[in-house]
Amino acid sequence: MIRHRISFSGGESIEVNEGEFLSESLDVTNSPILFGCRTGICATCLVEVLEGTENLPPLGEEEAEVLEIYAEREHCRLSCQLKLSGPVKLNYLGK
Repeated sequence: MIRHRISFSGGESIEVNEGEFLSESLDVTNSPILFGCRTGICATCLVEVLEGTENLPPLGEEEAEVLEIYAEREHCRLSCQLKLSGPVKLNYLGK
């Protein structure tokens, strides 16, 4: 199984399996990111992508609509909608 590293702006980092949604790989014991609905509508898991945008899937239409409401910066994504294909660095912005 291929694994990829997620680094967080606070200095923590963990590895997750390629092809798994981050909401499946991350939980309160190993991640600063919190998840609410896990379906991409509440923005609890809002993150700013600091590095590695090329290692994320394209922005979907529904995710884009939610980001229009909640994202106050560029390069934001809903981490529950992400599957990694390489390393990323994230800054948690969630509500």
